[in-house]
Amino acid sequence: MKISGHRRAARMGDLILRELSTMLLNEVRDPRLSMVTLSGVRMNTNLRIAEIFYSVGSGVTKEDAAQALVKATGFLRTQLGKRIKVKFVPELRFVFDDFLEDMVYDKPARIDSDDD
Repeated sequence: MKISGHRRAARMGDLILRELSTMLLNEVRDPRLSMVTLSGVRMNTNLRIAEIFYSVGSGVTKEDAAQALVKATGFLRTQLGKRIKVKFVPELRFVFDDFLEDMVYDKPARIDSDDD
């Protein structure tokens, strides 16, 4: 992919992240999504698939959040199609982002191993 293609994918991902975050905050009424935070979007090369990374706060399990996101995917994609002007609205795939969780739970183990 050319550099301009990477920039377009990045811009599209940023736009999708902003719009989905707004929808989750203001329009989706599922209480299981009240503590869900969208952390990033990765687009495939032809902009047909968007992987949306999310994390969950306290009070909601990963499984409940995943089920709620799957249930809301149709609504989110339809609304996204009304808000962004693209020929094809990308398929939305939600992926749990365990980066922060790994940092919190893995750091003490690394500190202990450094003391040896």
